Amino acid sequence: MHFKNPEILYFLFLLVIPILVHLFQLRRFKKEYFTNVKLLKELSVQTRKSSKIKKYLLLACRLLLLATLILAFAQPYFKANDSEGKNNQLFVIIDNSFSMQAKGQKGELLKRAVQDLLEVTPEEMNISVITNSEEFWDSNIKSIEKDLQRLNYSAIPFSLDNALTKIKSHNSNQGKDIVVVTDAIGLKTTSIEKLPENTKTYFIIPEAENFENIAIDSVYLSQTLDNFYEIGVQVSSNFEDEKSIPVSIHNKENLIAKTILKLDKKKQTLNFTIPKDDFNGYVSLHDNSLAFDNIFYFNIKKPEIINVLGIGNTEKNNFLSKIYTTPDFKFINTELSTLDYSLLQKQDVIILNELKSIPVAMHTNLKQFVQKGGNLIVIPSEENDVQNINSFLSVFGGIQFLNLENFEKKITKINFSNPLFSDVFEKKITNFQYPTVKQSFKIKSTISQAISYEDQTAFLSTLYKNSGAVYVFSSSLNKQNSNFQNSPLIVPVFYKMGVNNNKNGVKFEIIGNSKSLLVDASVNKDEVISIKNNEEDFIPMQQIMEDKIKFSNGDNPKKAGNYNIVQKNKTIGNLSFNFDRKESNLSKPSDESLDNLNEIDSLDKFFETIQIERTDNQIWKWFLIFTLLFFTLEILIQKFIK
Repeated sequence: MHFKNPEILYFLFLLVIPILVHLFQLRRFKKEYFTNVKLLKELSVQTRKSSKIKKYLLLACRLLLLATLILAFAQPYFKANDSEGKNNQLFVIIDNSFSMQAKGQKGELLKRAVQDLLEVTPEEMNISVITNSEEFWDSNIKSIEKDLQRLNYSAIPFSLDNALTKIKSHNSNQGKDIVVVTDAIGLKTTSIEKLPENTKTYFIIPEAENFENIAIDSVYLSQTLDNFYEIGVQVSSNFEDEKSIPVSIHNKENLIAKTILKLDKKKQTLNFTIPKDDFNGYVSLHDNSLAFDNIFYFNIKKPEIINVLGIGNTEKNNFLSKIYTTPDFKFINTELSTLDYSLLQKQDVIILNELKSIPVAMHTNLKQFVQKGGNLIVIPSEENDVQNINSFLSVFGGIQFLNLENFEKKITKINFSNPLFSDVFEKKITNFQYPTVKQSFKIKSTISQAISYEDQTAFLSTLYKNSGAVYVFSSSLNKQNSNFQNSPLIVPVFYKMGVNNNKNGVKFEIIGNSKSLLVDASVNKDEVISIKNNEEDFIPMQQIMEDKIKFSNGDNPKKAGNYNIVQKNKTIGNLSFNFDRKESNLSKPSDESLDNLNEIDSLDKFFETIQIERTDNQIWKWFLIFTLLFFTLEILIQKFIK
């Protein structure tokens, strides 16, 4: 027990006064007995005994009355369980990722969480609020009320690690209380294990009523016809029962096709046929769950002829001329000795096929070619000088040739997750006839393998440099060394390497992806391009590259949609932006991992908990009640005890 005014306890010495008074009243008198008064004598003795008891009771009451009164003024209390946390600063981490669009019993999870925070947080309390996209430091709930009410959903996935790092860097000395409001989707077990040991962290996990969701994951060009495009729309869902969902496609604001999708699989593809012309629109559907993944924006540029240049022996390049045919491609073959270097920058795809040596003069030209969005394909020759080809490949980095291996290898593995094979195969192929090579270079590489040998070494490596790409084979493809030209893989592999995404195909970007883009434009040094639509307008990071502009959008834009690339108030290109679909999967971590969390029901419960844990138990009122009780008891003794 502790006292707020311990100096008052010195007044306990006053307890001596009632004792002295009592002793004075109990002093002995000399007894005188008279004859013939026996009855009166007996009554006198009995009365004197009763009087003694009464005086002892009165003394006890007065001592207790005075003691409890003094103790009441000293204000005794029991110390709070968490008294050191009284001065803690409150940090509230709110998950405003798209999964918080899901609806609970009281509406959307994010909006309900914000409303609860505004209603129950004391106005005088110092509070900092951290979201996926914004931070509000050292404020009070009244000052940030309007900002929180305007809080939008963020394309940035929830990361507990990032939020805790921000809090730690903001103030590392003062005590902290951390409240995390999240639906736990995307919450990693490793993040839970790294929670600060000396800081109390509370978790509020609102429950969605419906975990079923359907999302449009991607759109791709599945087939090009004479006058039409056939596009594939990839849809994923987790519906337990079969449902029919209407799906429509718009070019700008014009509805051009509509169909019904029957959901009977987790992943499905829906095909649309649209006119073979410029397209700048979206595919849409509607469900009663998350809204952000119900629209997918994309654009298709009117097809342009792709210029392909093959450098090497005409006979060995003959198979390339059969793949890169009109009207989609314009293929030119040239010997290295007759190469016109001015042709290099006019191409979309360049193939170096079995050159015994790559001239140093070509190194810089091809580096600029890739930087400007070109695709470079390198097929080595068994007679290659390793030092020469490594000098050339070092311009791009990530891959080097070692020794030539003179034994047969089977080509057995396709990396279906490699971007080269996106939208090529409807399902993974495992039983194809394996091509072989007789001689191949051993490769030291840190870049992705698109196709591998049976010993897991690389046959075809892919290196993506911003908007351009470098494809490197580890062996020659002539018929004397390999039967790859007779393999079913030859056409889709070279076709995909030849398709330049900067010119043709379905185009869209993911918000937050910092990939560089190119646009054809001639601008002055002081001139900039901007990206805009009816709702947003921003200037990207940009670099002038002769007849092109290379730019990066960073975290812009904030909203999905179709945008125009504008130069001097003139549209020179189109961009389509979509949110990342990571938040579409409404699956929480396992219950075992959530068991380690300090979970509470609501913010109201949190404030109630810290109020109880950090409030001293004041008991002076009880001593005041005891004082009144002893005072009443004394009156009763005076009145009823004779």
